[in-house]
Amino acid sequence: MPDTFYYGGQAVIEGVMIRGKKSMAIAVRRPDKGITVASQPLSPLYTGRWRRLPFLRGIIVLIETMVLGIRALMFSANVVAGEGEEIPRGVMWGTVIFALVFVVALFFLTPLFASRLFEPYLSPLLANIAEGVLRLAIFLAYLLLISLTRDIRRVFAYHGAEHKAINAYEAGIPLEVAAIQKYSTVHTRCGTGFLLIVLVVAVFLFSLLGRPSLWLMVTSRVVLIPALAAISYELMRLSARYAHRPGVRAMLAPGLALQSLTTRQPSPDQLEVALAALKRSLEEDGAAESPQATSSAESSL
Repeated sequence: MPDTFYYGGQAVIEGVMIRGKKSMAIAVRRPDKGITVASQPLSPLYTGRWRRLPFLRGIIVLIETMVLGIRALMFSANVVAGEGEEIPRGVMWGTVIFALVFVVALFFLTPLFASRLFEPYLSPLLANIAEGVLRLAIFLAYLLLISLTRDIRRVFAYHGAEHKAINAYEAGIPLEVAAIQKYSTVHTRCGTGFLLIVLVVAVFLFSLLGRPSLWLMVTSRVVLIPALAAISYELMRLSARYAHRPGVRAMLAPGLALQSLTTRQPSPDQLEVALAALKRSLEEDGAAESPQATSSAESSL
């Protein structure tokens, strides 16, 4: 029997992107208060049999999240700015590469170099744990810092709207603004929780390598990112599947609590946008507005 397909997505500028089985749907609130809704078929890389293979699918999801996420962000920025031109492929890939370099430098290399200050006083294991603690501290500081800006807080509110819409859909509730308002802004498959899993797995994985020469440590922090994504994605899928069990729920608690930094309570207007994206995604998949009517062999972030 095939697994239930899990819809998911992300917040964008004044809008929400939903990743369906066959396409990506985006809804964005225009300056004139209308809603622009668009969809785009997904590449076979994101929907084919490779996407269903354990561990390999985690690497594909990492690529998919960055590419689709940046494409959705650029689309929403154009809508808000009143520009309709298509994003050049070179610009999109340039942005993906820049984002990847930024993430690696800030969250992997910075804590590595900082932890070297403690190496003379710590064992290799404790030095790697210190690196992991520094990585988590940088991650939390980054979230706190960006949440100080008004524009990011609005994005976080749309993030909350996306979660409410998905939670309501998975509960079989009618997809109406009034009906979904009571649902939580927290979700077990949220990308924020996934990132926390990555940070924890990184401590264990890098500890296996000890503290070799600096160039080997730098290389390992870069080349093992796909392995981190693969392992973390499988752990997230497993934990989400058994989230109803008390022990698993307790392990998920830190990731769920962390979502208090990346979500805000949305307004009815923002919920309307999230529902528009979800409904378009369901329409593209030929699915009813109830999860009982949809099935697939794969889930998404």
